[in-house]
Amino acid sequence: MTKIALSISGSDSGGGAGVQADLRTFHRFGVFGTSALTLITAQNTQGVNHIEFLSPDLVISQIDAVLDDMGAQVIKIGALGTAPIISAVAERLRRVDSIPIVVDPVMVSKHGDVLLDEDAAESLVQEMLPLATLVTPNLLEASALTRREITTPFAMMEASRMILDMGPEAVLIKGGQRLGGQALDVLFDGQQLLQFPAPIIDTPHTHGTGCTYSAAIAALLCEGKTIEEAVEEAKAFIGRAIANAPGLGTGSGPVSHWA
Repeated sequence: MTKIALSISGSDSGGGAGVQADLRTFHRFGVFGTSALTLITAQNTQGVNHIEFLSPDLVISQIDAVLDDMGAQVIKIGALGTAPIISAVAERLRRVDSIPIVVDPVMVSKHGDVLLDEDAAESLVQEMLPLATLVTPNLLEASALTRREITTPFAMMEASRMILDMGPEAVLIKGGQRLGGQALDVLFDGQQLLQFPAPIIDTPHTHGTGCTYSAAIAALLCEGKTIEEAVEEAKAFIGRAIANAPGLGTGSGPVSHWA
């Protein structure tokens, strides 16, 4: 049976992040990708020029159109944008039978553009994180969620415990911002605290790494992998994706989704 993944996220006109990255990544892992757009951006490798948020009703209509007909074996959450969208999506997902939900709490774009205001961030914590099988913040997002600066591997581990207390089943903090001289990720499920180190790849072309990484995890969960197995395989994949980035654009270009 063909496995189906649903991405609920924003659109990146440059194709490196958001729904576009999710769908490419799902396809790379042999999973059929469907989508529900939450927002539309006009962006390229240099930055985000414009953002338009869709209405919560339209977002939910897209989700219903997919789930009521085709269903899904995993749901991946990306940029949601506003508190009303977060509340509407959370309410809809509470009615979904138990399938993995991977929440990538997109709060700031690679270029530094804010994609989630303070009210929306609070809604994310209160309504979305408790639904997550796995939440995958990067260092900046983990700092925003915990209101603590994260500058050491130990601080990453402490932050993972704090975020787990917000309700998800497991937390993966992505340390791709060169913490401690390596790309270290920390996975905590309340029982095990695992570290996934990797060498730093010196390249400006890292746009969409968070979306692509979490989409790969979602696809692997869809195929029946455990969280630990999915993270380990997706971590290796994102390293290859960065190392083989096609070098598109004049700014921070996309990674290779075919790695």
